[in-house]
Amino acid sequence: MSSVVTVGADRSVSGGPTSVLAWSYTPPGHSSGLVIHLLSGWFPTVAEVVTVAVVLAAIGWRTRRWRVLWVPVAAAVGAVVAVIVYVILDARGLSPDSAPTLFWVWTVVGSAVVILTIVGIRSGRWWQHVSMAFAIVLAVFCLALSVNQWSGYYPTLDRAVAGLTAQPLPNETTVAKLVTFRNRPETVKNGRVVAIRTPSAISRFHPRTEYVYLPPAWFTGATPPPLPAVIMIGGVVNTPQDWVRSGDALAISDAYARDHGGRAPILVLVDPSGNLTTDTECVDGPRGNVDTHITDEVRPYVISHFGAASAARNWAVVGWSMGGTCAIDLVVRHPEKFATFVDISGDIGPNVGNKQSTIKALYGGDSRAWDRFDPATVMRAHGRYTDVAGWFRSEGHRSKKDGAIVSSQAEAARELSAIARSVGISTSERYSVGPHTWAFGAQSFAEALPWLHNRIDPGTVG
Repeated sequence: MSSVVTVGADRSVSGGPTSVLAWSYTPPGHSSGLVIHLLSGWFPTVAEVVTVAVVLAAIGWRTRRWRVLWVPVAAAVGAVVAVIVYVILDARGLSPDSAPTLFWVWTVVGSAVVILTIVGIRSGRWWQHVSMAFAIVLAVFCLALSVNQWSGYYPTLDRAVAGLTAQPLPNETTVAKLVTFRNRPETVKNGRVVAIRTPSAISRFHPRTEYVYLPPAWFTGATPPPLPAVIMIGGVVNTPQDWVRSGDALAISDAYARDHGGRAPILVLVDPSGNLTTDTECVDGPRGNVDTHITDEVRPYVISHFGAASAARNWAVVGWSMGGTCAIDLVVRHPEKFATFVDISGDIGPNVGNKQSTIKALYGGDSRAWDRFDPATVMRAHGRYTDVAGWFRSEGHRSKKDGAIVSSQAEAARELSAIARSVGISTSERYSVGPHTWAFGAQSFAEALPWLHNRIDPGTVG
C-alpha cells in the first residue's frame, strides 16, 4: 500500500449512512529507515536487469549448433512449461489470466536455462557451468518476485525474511506472560499476540498453530473485559500468520486502538487449510471439517480462554479472497454465532472450479453439501435474518461501456449483496480499480474496521 487510508462515513446500499468513527491509518514503509519494497520500486527492477545480464552471459555465443538448435529448443520447452503451468493453475482455480507478464517471462526463461544447463554439461567450460548455475538461481528468484507481485504476499524484504524464517509475530508473547501486562498501560501501548492450540476432537481437523491478538483494552481491569472478536481468514495459499505479515492486521488494529482509547476487537487468526496449499473453502468435507472447527472449536476456545463476548452480535468474520467467501458463508450459515461479515474479494461461493468439480473435490461427490454451503442457496432457504450485516469490498478494472468496476469478485459481491438484502441482511458495497493482492486486502480491512467495530462492540461511541 502506498497511501494513507482515511476513513469517514460510508453509505450503506440497503439505505442510509452508516456512521463510523473517522480515523487515519498510515501503512508501514513510510519511515526514514531503509525499507526494501518487493512489490514495486528499485529492487525488483535491479534484480531483473542483473538476471537478464547474467542469463545472456551464461548462454553465450558458443557454437553454431548451440545458437541455431539448442537455444531455440530450450525456448520452446520453456514455452511448453508455461502452458502446462497455466493449465494447472486454471484447474486449481488460481486465475492464471491475472498473472503479471513477467511471471510467464521468468517461467519460460527459467525453464530454458535449466534445459541449456543440462545440454551444455559436456561442451561448456567450467566458468560457463558456474554462470549457468547463477543464472538458474537468479531466474528462480525473479520468478518468485513475480509471484509475490501477483499476490502481494510480502510487501517488503524484511517481511519476507520474517515469514520465510518463521520469526515471531510483532509483539508476540506467551499465554503465561499475559498476566504481567495487566493494568500496566505503559507497557501495553500496542496489543499482544499469543499462539494458541485449539481443540480438534469435534472436527478432527488438525490446524497449524493459530493466533489471537489482544488489544490494549484487554489488559485493563482486574479481569479481561468481554471484548468483541473477529475471525480472520486469508486466501488459498495461506498460513495463519498471513493477515499479519501480508495484511497488516495487527498494525491496523493497533493504530485504530490508539485512536479509540485502546479499544479494538480481539482478532482470531485461524487456519483454514491445515497446510500451505489445500483449498478447503472453509467447508466441511474430505479436505477437512473447517466450518465445524471454526464454529464449534475456535469460537468457544476464545470465549473461555480470553473472556471474549459470547453473543453473536459481538462476533464477526473477515476474509480476503478465499477468506472473503468463507466470511459470508460462515455468517449466513451460523447467524446464531456470527452477525457480521466483511467479504473482501470473495467468490460467489465455495468452489474449486465448476460446480461438478467442486462437488467432487470439496464434498466427496455429495451434491447435497453444495446446497448446505453455497451462500446464495443458504440465504434463500433460511429466509429473513435479524440484525445481520455485511460489508463487500471488491477490485477490478473499469468497464469501457458504463464505467462500472468489472471482475468475477465484483460480480459476485453485487449478486450476493442483492440476495442478502432480500432476506433482511444490511449490506454495504465498495468497488475500486486495482489488482487482486494482499495490499488491497489490507487497505480494505483498514477501511472496514471503524464500521465493523462500531457494529460489534457495544462499548464503542459513535
